[in-house]
Amino acid sequence: MGSHPLEGNSMAALNVGIIGQGRSGRDIHGNYLVTDPEYFRIAAVVDPLEDRRQRAVAEYKCDAYADYHALFQRKDLDLVVNATPSHLHVPITREFLDAGYNVLCEKPLAKRAAEVDELIAAAERSGKVLAIFQQSRFAPYFLKMQEVIASGVLGRIVQISSFWNGYGRRWDWQTLQKYNGGSLLNTGPHPLDQALELFGEDMPEVFCRMDRANSYGDAEDHVKLILSGEGHPLIDIEISSCCGYPGTTYNVYGTRGGLRGTASGLEWKYFLPEEAPEQRLTEEPLCQPDGTPAYCSEQLPWRTESWQASEADGGAFTTAVRGLYRMLYRTLTTGAPLEVTPQQVRRQIAVIEECHRQNPGIY
Repeated sequence: MGSHPLEGNSMAALNVGIIGQGRSGRDIHGNYLVTDPEYFRIAAVVDPLEDRRQRAVAEYKCDAYADYHALFQRKDLDLVVNATPSHLHVPITREFLDAGYNVLCEKPLAKRAAEVDELIAAAERSGKVLAIFQQSRFAPYFLKMQEVIASGVLGRIVQISSFWNGYGRRWDWQTLQKYNGGSLLNTGPHPLDQALELFGEDMPEVFCRMDRANSYGDAEDHVKLILSGEGHPLIDIEISSCCGYPGTTYNVYGTRGGLRGTASGLEWKYFLPEEAPEQRLTEEPLCQPDGTPAYCSEQLPWRTESWQASEADGGAFTTAVRGLYRMLYRTLTTGAPLEVTPQQVRRQIAVIEECHRQNPGIY
C-alpha cells in the first residue's frame, strides 16, 4: 500500500493510520509521530469515541473514522498502527496483513505462540511487514548495559535481576483476563524482550509464580519469573504492584564485577585479574599477623564507571520510541531487516504462555 514508491525514496514521509486513540494510540504513537514529520505523517485515525476522533482531527489534521474497516478503502497508507485493546491485537492485525498492509502492532502481540505463528504466516502470504512495538529494546540504558556486558569487563555473567516494581491499585480493563490483561501481558513484554536478548538465542527453562494483590480484576498483578539454561545467565524478573520500596531496575552479577541502575543512570565496578592480589586455594586455617583467626577477605582494586541518561532528545522513553520507529522506517523504505522480529517476539509469547500454564489458580 502507499501512493508513493517506498524503495529508494528514503526521505519520503510515510502515511500512517492509527487504530485507537487511547493512552497508547494517542499518548505514545500519536504524540511521537507528530514530532517526526520528515519521516511520518498521520493520515487517518480510528476510534469509536466521537470526542477522541474530533481531538485527533484537530491535533493531527487527519481523517478520522469510527470503524477500522473504513481504512480498507484507503490505498495511501504505508503503515497501520494497531493500538487497540490487547485482545484485539491478533484478529485486527491479521485482517490488515491479509488485506495487504504493513502493520505495527502494540504489545502484547498475542496471548499464545500459535497466534504469533498465524500472524507470521499472514505476513509471509501478503509479503508485508509485521512489526511489534517493543521499543524498550532501544532504550538508552539498555543499549549501554548491553555494551558494558559485551565488553567483558564484568567477566562471565552469572545472574541478571530485573525489577519492574511499584505499589499501586488498578481497576481498569487491563486487570481482566478476557481482555488479555494482567501484569505479565501488559508490563511483561518490556522486561521479557530485554531479558531474552540478554539470555541468548535458546528457549529458556521457565519458572513462574503469580499472585493477585491489588488488582480489582481477575488477572495477576504480581509476577516472579526466572529464566535459566545451560550456558546462559540466570535471569530473575519481578513485575509487581505490591512493592512498597522499589529500587534499582537492573542488578547484574558477574565473575569480575557488577552493574546496577535505572533508566536514568547506570554504575558498574570491576577488577582486572592482573591487578588483583595473587591467591591460591588453601585448607590451612587463616590467621591474622598476630596469630588470631582471620576471615577470608582481600582488598580488590575496583575500577568504577558510570553513565547518565541525556534529556536532550526528550528522555529515555522518547528516545526508545524514536529508535523503533526509525528502524521501522528503514525497513519500509530500504528493505533493511527488522531488528525486532516476529520470531523473537514469538519466543517471548511462548514464555508468557508457559507462565500461565504454571499458574492455573491465577490464570
